Amino acid sequence: MSTNNTEIADTNKTSGWSEFWSKEDWWAVWLGLGIVILAYVFYLSGSSISWIAVAPAKWSNFSQLATQLSTTGIRYLALLGALLILFTIVIKFIGQKPKEFIPAFIFIFILSAIIYILGNWDQASHYNLEPPLVALVIGLLISNVIGLPRWLDAGFRVEFYIKLGIVLLGATLPFTLIIWAGPVAILQASIVSLVTFFVIFLTARKLGLDHRLAAVLGAGGAVCGVSASIAVGGAVRAKKEDPPIAITLVVLWAIIFIFLLPLISRVLELPTGVAGAWIGTSEFADAAGLAAAQSYGGLGGHGAIAGTADQALASYTLIKVIGRDIWIGIWSFVLALVAVTVWERNETNSKVEVSQIWLRFPKFVFGFLIASILTTLIVHGNSLADYNKIVKPSLIAPITALRTWAFTFSFLSIGLTTRFRELANAGIKPFIAFTAGVLVNVVLGYVLSVIVFGHYWSTIVTH
Repeated sequence: MSTNNTEIADTNKTSGWSEFWSKEDWWAVWLGLGIVILAYVFYLSGSSISWIAVAPAKWSNFSQLATQLSTTGIRYLALLGALLILFTIVIKFIGQKPKEFIPAFIFIFILSAIIYILGNWDQASHYNLEPPLVALVIGLLISNVIGLPRWLDAGFRVEFYIKLGIVLLGATLPFTLIIWAGPVAILQASIVSLVTFFVIFLTARKLGLDHRLAAVLGAGGAVCGVSASIAVGGAVRAKKEDPPIAITLVVLWAIIFIFLLPLISRVLELPTGVAGAWIGTSEFADAAGLAAAQSYGGLGGHGAIAGTADQALASYTLIKVIGRDIWIGIWSFVLALVAVTVWERNETNSKVEVSQIWLRFPKFVFGFLIASILTTLIVHGNSLADYNKIVKPSLIAPITALRTWAFTFSFLSIGLTTRFRELANAGIKPFIAFTAGVLVNVVLGYVLSVIVFGHYWSTIVTH
């Protein structure tokens, strides 16, 4: 049963100035922007927050990993301590019980650290062991095969983690990257995002699915699968089971495409830059798409496949990580507005109060935009080469590491709270609607990447 009425009531309770410290939406903004500002202060002083924003280095054997952990172990503990303090403060302010959250979050952090470290094994990309996807799969296995005590649910703050991650994502996507990406990348990504969303949404509605589920499915296919599904689900006040349905379909097709898209590209002997663009246009999850682009890029320069590995990664990044991911905030804002002014108005046959539009607006969108603006101001005047050589290692990389932690917490939490038996009640219709978008996505992506803009992607400059 939908929790819309309960959520509207909660929204009314936290209206006024108190919402700035009593809603996790705002706390995601405050923490995200605080991290960005702190990182900038350290960057200006010639330092970096990379010490506490720990990310595992590549390792090839357990001996090497043990040596690495012996020197970085204290940093993992410091990060755990810092996040535990900050998140516990948030939990207290939003009216939850810290004593239940603390042991649950420690469990989440330890499991996430293991997953993050596993993802940096030098063979991880060969086996497609990207941390967020692995977190999701492990969470699903634990939830549906082993099971966990219910008291651990206090640490599975799916929406809070994903909103924090999206704010940090904004900091890693300065608007200057859009300029550097060029009009071709942004145009292609925008066409794909719009067409895929409406194909899935309209198909779902034709099949009789609820507006909110249709919107969550559409966003999952149009943008950054898992992240967009959760973000839009919160923005439109979808049912609790709606995002997991979309996420399951996203992961299913993402895993299939990890193997299928590079295979077809190889058969067609596509240049690496072209294949990277097609993968970026067709894939639904960043981690899965990166794995596919990396695997195909390694074929560059061998046999009839022209191009370099860097070209595959560059074109993939321009399309998926920059061009499509920036639509997270746009879709969340637009769909939240539509949900409040149209869907709920039709359901209740009553006039929508203007205040409800503000109260229901996904606040993390502000954080995403402000973080992007801040980083844009910081990198202003730098060339792309300077950005990659100077700014990225000292400023962007630590924020990206923290973003990966937040996404891993969220993906693991969604897996740990998803029960397949609950998803089975949705039937075959969501699969049909999403798959319609998949088919259109792949064909449209091929036409744009190979036929329309093929020359641009085959000659993409990587420096």
